[in-house]
Amino acid sequence: MAFSLNVNGRNYAVDVDADTPLLWVLRDVIGLTGTKFGCGVAQCGACTIHLDGQAVRSCVTAVESAGTSPITTIEAIGDTPTGHRVQQAWLEQEVVQCGYCQSGQIMSATALLNENPAPEDEDIDAVMAGNICRCGTYPRIRAAIKSAAAGVPAGKGG
Repeated sequence: MAFSLNVNGRNYAVDVDADTPLLWVLRDVIGLTGTKFGCGVAQCGACTIHLDGQAVRSCVTAVESAGTSPITTIEAIGDTPTGHRVQQAWLEQEVVQCGYCQSGQIMSATALLNENPAPEDEDIDAVMAGNICRCGTYPRIRAAIKSAAAGVPAGKGG
């Protein structure tokens, strides 16, 4: 079937089965490889994207369910004010180690701050619990989210 998707402000016509996960459409059809495959069952968060502004797991979201809703991936999240602050905070806090999970982490953190611009630790923990980091950079992730929320750089580390 043919679908018309709005991804990062651009329109794409894709010819895929209706139940094809958005992850594979983004990576294999459109060529945006920043969104990662992790577990394939929506448990790790590596494939997180924004669908109509909401964080969703693209590995279990069928292309047909996107409809005409705008899709934002890690490739364009830095073009938004909140996404830019989150990416800057990630750099300032030196969050990344291996980096594999970071696109999903950044997408979830940006969605959190769009919904709650001043989250408490409990809010951060609740939203970010679905994003797994094998390197264990959770204290730095929390510090980066707090820094992005404040809009000013914080001290390095966590």
